[in-house]
Amino acid sequence: QVQLMESGGAEVSTGDSLTLSCTASGLTFDDYSVAWFRQAPEKGREGVAFIDGDGTIRYADTVKGRFTISKDGANKITYLQMNNLKPEDTAMYYCAADPGIGGSCVAGFSYWGQGTQVTVSS
Repeated sequence: QVQLMESGGAEVSTGDSLTLSCTASGLTFDDYSVAWFRQAPEKGREGVAFIDGDGTIRYADTVKGRFTISKDGANKITYLQMNNLKPEDTAMYYCAADPGIGGSCVAGFSYWGQGTQVTVSS
């Protein structure tokens, strides 16, 4: 059974940094595409950072240059380092994984964590 568990969400101020973690179990981690999505109140879930199964890393334009996704294969952890946070980054952040190519959309990922809340105050 595949399980993903996020941690690290917090309430921070504009300009602060924060690192989210996602610990996976029940999967062959190195073969999976992984990603971070976020969902603000009354908005759809949007992808912000991706590591495809072939190692390609991609970012949404809104976070490029500020967020960094990485993964620790040995410990099955995916990280999202977030720098220079802005109030518009406020959202519930979800990690996702898929044995296939994943892609950039919610529908491309089979497994999801429960989310961790990030709140950025101005």
